[in-house]
Amino acid sequence: MNAAITGWGTAVPEGRLTNADLERRVETSDAWIIERTGIRERRIAGPGETTASLAVAAGAEAIKHAALTPDEIDLLIVATMTPEQPLPHTGAFVGDGLGLTCGSFDLGAGCAGFVYALVTASSLLTTSSFDHALVIGAETLSRVIDPTDRSTSVLFGDAAAAVVLGPNDGESFGLQAFDLGCDGSATGILGIPGGGSRLPTSPQTAAEGAHFVTMDGRQVFRRAVRAVVDSATITLERAGASPSDVDWFVPHQANARIIDAAAQRIGIPPERTVVNVDRYGNTSAASIPLALAEAADAGRIRTGDRLLLSGFGAGLTWASAFVTWGRP
Repeated sequence: MNAAITGWGTAVPEGRLTNADLERRVETSDAWIIERTGIRERRIAGPGETTASLAVAAGAEAIKHAALTPDEIDLLIVATMTPEQPLPHTGAFVGDGLGLTCGSFDLGAGCAGFVYALVTASSLLTTSSFDHALVIGAETLSRVIDPTDRSTSVLFGDAAAAVVLGPNDGESFGLQAFDLGCDGSATGILGIPGGGSRLPTSPQTAAEGAHFVTMDGRQVFRRAVRAVVDSATITLERAGASPSDVDWFVPHQANARIIDAAAQRIGIPPERTVVNVDRYGNTSAASIPLALAEAADAGRIRTGDRLLLSGFGAGLTWASAFVTWGRP
């Protein structure tokens, strides 16, 4: 199970929301935000930008980077918690924008969604006649955040990033091992209560702010660190690797303190950890592929490097993957 990553692309809005901007909106300060989260600014989608439009831009760049044409893509998976609309799925809009007619579906596993989608696509490529899959993490979280809530408005941003998976031609590139999990007892610590079958949309749910993200930050921090450490450790064991074998740790960019704590407990030093949360904030399913693509474009990740990708999200979901970097 080791379909290789053959192309990648990103799309981030031009609009920026800095800590100084937030100081004028809620009771907070630049120093407090940096100390608690490590975030200095985040990108915010403009009036004409949506989850699908960002996903289309990132996907088009990834397809071009892989030296493919749209008709060569056999599968599209969009990982998102902020879909274009409830029906149809976001992948339908993205596929139309890219000129795809292949099978597509959305994957909802919160901030762990990209790794879930990566594992799913790799599994399908290695057990079917498919040759290429496009995996996209895309979010417009600014649309589901209460701008007056200090605990969430400082954290989240908008972005999309994509990778193309292709055959590895017998080489040892691609996915080597993974771990997926979910502890449903933690559903109450992070989520959007309104809008589903449990709490259908109504004037009352809108008035009560039930369609905004709610979060118990203390519980998320405690559970997230443990989930990432345990999942990463299991994945390394399945890959027959140790922390010293990891060239680059690419975690979900939720919070600098969570990243630091998890990396330290796993045994990976800061100089081998990819971090860009300071410039984008938490972009949920887009955060791992965005950090991955930026590091690759900067020449930090090179052929043969071994990567540990780890994410966690609402649910409480978690996912880790051990990947050998290289294009056949």
